[in-house]
Amino acid sequence: MNETERDKIRAARCITWIGLALNLLLSAVKFAAGHFGQSRVLVADAVHSLSDLVTDAAILIGSHYWGRPADQNHPYGHRKAEPLVALAISALLFLLAFHLIRDAAVTLYKIFEGKQIPTPGYSALLAALFSIVVKESLYRATMRVAHRVGSSAIAANAAHHRSDALSSIPALLSVGICIVFGPRWTFLDPVGTIIVGCLILYSVYEIAREPFRTLLDQGETEEILDKIERIAEQIPDIHRIHDIRTRPMGGGHFTADLRIHVDPAMPVLKAHALSHRLAAQITRQVYGIVDVVVHIEPDDMTPDGEIKV
Repeated sequence: MNETERDKIRAARCITWIGLALNLLLSAVKFAAGHFGQSRVLVADAVHSLSDLVTDAAILIGSHYWGRPADQNHPYGHRKAEPLVALAISALLFLLAFHLIRDAAVTLYKIFEGKQIPTPGYSALLAALFSIVVKESLYRATMRVAHRVGSSAIAANAAHHRSDALSSIPALLSVGICIVFGPRWTFLDPVGTIIVGCLILYSVYEIAREPFRTLLDQGETEEILDKIERIAEQIPDIHRIHDIRTRPMGGGHFTADLRIHVDPAMPVLKAHALSHRLAAQITRQVYGIVDVVVHIEPDDMTPDGEIKV
């Protein structure tokens, strides 16, 4: 692992440790405020913050693995451990959202049947406001690191911070309205919890998209493929190029392989040097590419590999 990769992993772990400490603090504050302030939505929000501790731990453990260099058993490295961590985060969030929505729906049904629930207090209101400020700040700091190191797992964790900040908004509104307008509006507490659950479900969708793309080997965009083709076309000894394929490796990295046609009389050593020259130029000019395989074919063959007659 080179120094740049080590620096990226160090930055990812540092911001994750900061997030873990803040999530622990927020969970304690919101649990206490939700309990003493008699607010179900804030207790649900505290559970959301507590789930962030699990995702932070997953990032800290996973970064030890996906940052390892390639070895005999993993010749392409360990980067695909990263989307697995991101999918684990999204699965946890999905289960959490389902649990919150189900419990809130049951509570709402009981309220409509005539059951009274306590009116939240000011401590719940202040805790929700504190959570919004802290989690939005943490989201912005974590996303900056995710963009710098090119990590989908760190970006997923940042999205989790943002979802926690957003989930505190309906908590803040529902608690505030209940305090201002009295017990008749306590139904907004479970309503706010359902909104929190829906926001979490949306964050699950946002988190899972990129990992699924990586694990299903979805190729890069047409823009990337066109850029690779243009680079090859600038080399005079290459007659034509086809079958450009890319494969995501995780962490914003990908590999590519392509076929080029050259003069059939070209010496093997010259063709070999040409393939290395093309691979070096593609690696240098295309961001995120970590390996290029160039297949050399004589120009008297068709794209299907058949000899022209």
